[in-house]
Amino acid sequence: TMASTSRVSALAAGATGAALFTGATFVSAPSSTPKLRANSAVASSASKPLTQAPSSVTASLALAGTAVAALSAGSRKAFASVVKPQLVTLTAFENELGVQAPVGFWDPAGFTADGSVEDFKRRRATEIKHGRISMLATMGYITPEITGKFPGYLSPSAGLKFADVPNGLAAISKVPAAGWAQILAYMAFCEVSQEQTPGSAAYAGDFGFKVLTSSDPAEKTKKLNAEIANGRLAMMAIIGMFFQDGLTGSAWGDWANYTASPLRAFENELGVQAPVGFWDPAGFTADGSVEDFKRRRATEIKHGRISMLATMGYITPEITGKFPGYLSPSAGLKFADVPNGLAAISKVPAAGWAQILAYMAFCEVSQEQTPGSAAYAGDFGFKVLTSSDPAEKTKKLNAEIANGRLAMMAIIGMFFQDGLTGSAWGDWANYTASPLRAESA
Repeated sequence: TMASTSRVSALAAGATGAALFTGATFVSAPSSTPKLRANSAVASSASKPLTQAPSSVTASLALAGTAVAALSAGSRKAFASVVKPQLVTLTAFENELGVQAPVGFWDPAGFTADGSVEDFKRRRATEIKHGRISMLATMGYITPEITGKFPGYLSPSAGLKFADVPNGLAAISKVPAAGWAQILAYMAFCEVSQEQTPGSAAYAGDFGFKVLTSSDPAEKTKKLNAEIANGRLAMMAIIGMFFQDGLTGSAWGDWANYTASPLRAFENELGVQAPVGFWDPAGFTADGSVEDFKRRRATEIKHGRISMLATMGYITPEITGKFPGYLSPSAGLKFADVPNGLAAISKVPAAGWAQILAYMAFCEVSQEQTPGSAAYAGDFGFKVLTSSDPAEKTKKLNAEIANGRLAMMAIIGMFFQDGLTGSAWGDWANYTASPLRAESA
């Protein structure tokens, strides 16, 4: 009723007012270059921007924001009429450095969901530092292979030449103790030579090395974005180099050098395709067990098939439309009444779920699937996409595995986007309440 709406509106206004008295917010000034902005800003046409208050009182603002976000649509309208002179803006990190095409702002783990500027700055400082170290480490792998090593001695007292130190992880055991002391001393110098407390230039990654900077703000932003992107790539690259080096004993991970690997037993199996070839970074096949490999392959094929059906179940209704008539005549439920995606779970009647589970059970028990059987290997007798030509059949079976792998990734992405946005297609424009983007009320 109007009375209850008014009471809720009064409560919302009171909560917001209390937050403003107990904790101020950040207000970002206009700038030609992207700057960090806070997760909530309040500006009034009759007042000056507020300054930052002590962090111990900002919890009040967070509580008030949570209360306002939980109100119904009607109470939000009433609230807007009460505080009409004010503008409440939830700001995001969408314009920060590192937000680049093609993915744009990408935070699938939701680290920035709370809108905390302090946490964002801390993670950004960590990302830049790790990226720089990884770029140096990656070049440390590559450069000696291309340009060769320094002439002379690394340790004259030990008679150790630079040429005697192998490339990659094997160098760890060759560098003398005095060399490690120098490395650690330089790392310590980088850490303590400048103030790196939050808010300082060094905390943001600026150590005064202006080699790749620019007086043009746009060019400088471009270079800073490039540094972050290259650092991200280097973090992935150096981990890959470490893994290959440890696996093959070669800094370049030459697979031909690792002839004794038990992984070679599965190099000619289905699913080993270009460009990655045999790829098992988690080492599931390291023990060479054929039994475990076949069990995992049976599981992979089954999951891939289910995921392909699920992915098409998302896409097809959006393209071709839904069946005419009723899904459940007794319940008066039409196919058109069932939404696409995760929202359909609550709409399908119990009898529908019973049919789905019954068909799943039929697929499981209709044929023998013990190890060694045709069904265990994925052959259920459906010969639609098979071939009498062995090479063509192998090609199609490889395509099924590849498409299944893609579908497993695709359906998980669809689930995530659907749960986040409420849309089967994950339209970001539908998720206006996200703390990751700006909203005006």
